[in-house]
Amino acid sequence: MSDAANLPKQLPRWFQWYMYVVGIGGNLFFYIQAYEIFSRGSANDVSLPAFIVAFWAVASWFAYGIALRNWVLISANIVAMIGSGLVVVGKLVHGM
Repeated sequence: MSDAANLPKQLPRWFQWYMYVVGIGGNLFFYIQAYEIFSRGSANDVSLPAFIVAFWAVASWFAYGIALRNWVLISANIVAMIGSGLVVVGKLVHGM
């Protein structure tokens, strides 16, 4: 294996915590969109294909995190999968 595989162990602990917070916090935008959909009862301006692709992408990163046993990737992408899934459901319920 290359040195890149060992990179997370070489990073300072504070940076790993910072990325954990950014990974989860940065994915909260899905929840903001889902809140708007469900509170307004409308998803007409939301692109279903875009959020399906977003769900697929974060699910892929989640799988990668599991393969690496990297809790930062796993945690951040669980948050993202739930949020993007809520947006997709909201679009199917309120925007079709």
